Amino acid sequence: MNAWNELVERCARRRNEKIGPLSDEAYAELVLAVRQNPADFADETSEQALLVLARALDAWRASRERDDLLTDKDYEAEHARRLAALRAECERAVSIDPGCLDAHVTALLASELDPDPLLSELLALERAHAKDEPPVGDAWDDVFYRPHLRLRAAVARTCLDGARYRMAAAAAESVTSVAPADPLGARHTHMLACARLEDEDGLGVLEARWAGRESAWSHLARVLLLYKLNRLTAAQRALRGFDRLCAGGAYALLRPVYVEPCLPDRPEAAPCSFEEVVMAEREVEPLITDVPELIPWCQGHDWLVASARAFAERNDLDW
Repeated sequence: MNAWNELVERCARRRNEKIGPLSDEAYAELVLAVRQNPADFADETSEQALLVLARALDAWRASRERDDLLTDKDYEAEHARRLAALRAECERAVSIDPGCLDAHVTALLASELDPDPLLSELLALERAHAKDEPPVGDAWDDVFYRPHLRLRAAVARTCLDGARYRMAAAAAESVTSVAPADPLGARHTHMLACARLEDEDGLGVLEARWAGRESAWSHLARVLLLYKLNRLTAAQRALRGFDRLCAGGAYALLRPVYVEPCLPDRPEAAPCSFEEVVMAEREVEPLITDVPELIPWCQGHDWLVASARAFAERNDLDW
């Protein structure tokens, strides 16, 4: 979530409604003025709450930059401290505006609850802030509706974590059906759910729908699906593709890297980059747990192990 960009857009739209409508040129100048100092334009409680959240997310991200220098014990303490600080700021944002849905969602995700209680809380939040209908057209274009899309995407990811695969697929589809450009990556969750359900037709439809926008998730989903269907030759080809097209894919698969919670949604990453790969591996991990023989099968391919080791050596990673 780029909270600052959304704060700028919200403030500019409200000011335009108040003094406008402005011409395109005048509105562009207004946006530039708001971007220079959003706090000066955050007059409404909803904007003030989002301002608190934007600063809190910046502080949370900045605090992670020192993690590589910490021992495991110190990291655990720092991790707990920063999540507690983030939750406190989310509570402050909600005290300013109880309708700040992003603050509610971020606080829940930062609590690191198990999937079942987290899902219950997210669904309760969704009921409490329900809207009748999404906006006409691409719902993502309505900056005020985006928090509802983020909440629904979080529901989908939590369903996947909690082995509710059909529910995860339905929740993910409810996002992409109203926001077809899918900036939140709900399609990734949907693909993994199809793979776990052995729904080859469903995965094929998604791959065709998002042709040209392959990702670490789509490659992992194809490997998992084919392996579960016991089509091992095809699964090996898919595994080679994952290794070849996803930076550090072999390493992330054989040596999973811990990933902090996505708050309130996945951070942006280049398609098939190592940053994306480690996020995808984190999300597929609960599915792999249900297929324990998959990783030993992967480890049985010498070329995959060699690729993982070479990536580790090039990037000074543990092996």
